[in-house]
Amino acid sequence: MTMTDAPRTSTVTIEPQSPTIGAEVGGVDLSTELSADTIAEIRRALLDWKVLFFRDQDITTEQHLAFARHFGDLEVHPFGASKPGHDEVLAITHDENSPGLENGWHSDVTWRQEPSLGSVLRLLEGPAIGGDTLFADMYAAYDGLPDSIKERVDGATARHDFTRFKIGLRKQGKTEAEIAEVEKQFPNPHHPVIRTHPETGRKGIYVNSAFTKEIDGMDADESDRLLQLLYTQASYPEYQVRLIWQPNTIAFWDNRSVQHYAASDYYPQVRRVERVTIVGDAPYYDASQAPAELPPRPFMGQIELRRKGYKHVR
Repeated sequence: MTMTDAPRTSTVTIEPQSPTIGAEVGGVDLSTELSADTIAEIRRALLDWKVLFFRDQDITTEQHLAFARHFGDLEVHPFGASKPGHDEVLAITHDENSPGLENGWHSDVTWRQEPSLGSVLRLLEGPAIGGDTLFADMYAAYDGLPDSIKERVDGATARHDFTRFKIGLRKQGKTEAEIAEVEKQFPNPHHPVIRTHPETGRKGIYVNSAFTKEIDGMDADESDRLLQLLYTQASYPEYQVRLIWQPNTIAFWDNRSVQHYAASDYYPQVRRVERVTIVGDAPYYDASQAPAELPPRPFMGQIELRRKGYKHVR
């Protein structure tokens, strides 16, 4: 019996927020000790819906950490600012002096050899309007590719780098020699362009415009064209769910199957969040693990025509 076939024994409720991605979870109080059945139900929902939203969760930092630890060990971000006394909590504040910069589609820390399994993010303070986070289903994005493109990217690998963080290191006054030492700690990984999810076997796009540099073994122009096509897949609203934050909202996403985008439309208001990230494993591609049957695709119109390979869609 697989995780997704296990019987439901807890009181958790799952309310889908779109046809394929995003669900709001009810019947759970994250400030309490959760049973094994409840954790299993949440994990199953995460695999099915890829990102989960919990409302009205007034929890402490310790409870935030305790919840995330149910799903694995926690990592420390080497370039972000940690919450004092809690190295595993990434504290992110945007305001008049520090505008939001995360408004680009990306998967977290793909510049690691073993990128994260997922993240648990809670809102501490947010704008009255704006500051939403969007999530894109990378299974649906892959399934929506024409077969001719799938044939070119299945089994391919791409190089990832933490280039954007090097810019920050230079602004902090780090020398090129010091940055070179950091590069030794985090050598460029070469991850599959299409990743096999280790728990579901589904295929998903695993390149992103924030950290992917080029596809291995291709000339630069061909690599750029393919990468831009793959990046664009995240931009279709049909593949997305949008979280409108409220006080004490928590989002828990599977970094192996989604990309996300933090809208930066609230300047100069304050947005404060804290993120706890779960250690993952090395991405791989194995076509033999793909499920024999996939859920029916609900997407039609322009997206379906593109999937069928029509080049000129009006």
